[in-house]
Amino acid sequence: MTYRVDLAFRVEEALAGLPEEGRQEIFETIAAALVRQGCSWPPPGGWHGALCWGPLSWVAFTAYCDGIEVYDLGWAG
Repeated sequence: MTYRVDLAFRVEEALAGLPEEGRQEIFETIAAALVRQGCSWPPPGGWHGALCWGPLSWVAFTAYCDGIEVYDLGWAG
């Protein structure tokens, strides 16, 4: 299965404003959400919303059967 990550414009701006350490943690949090045990992907045409936490970060996204759309993120570092 192939996953795509579509970053909304404001998320790209937020990522650009973070230091490298913050960007790295956000991407690690996204990756962890994609491979989470017990995470089920929605059926075709469906979606699920989720909020995932990293050590100093969070990522809010909508999951579709073929990937995710990130709509908010933050880093407290």
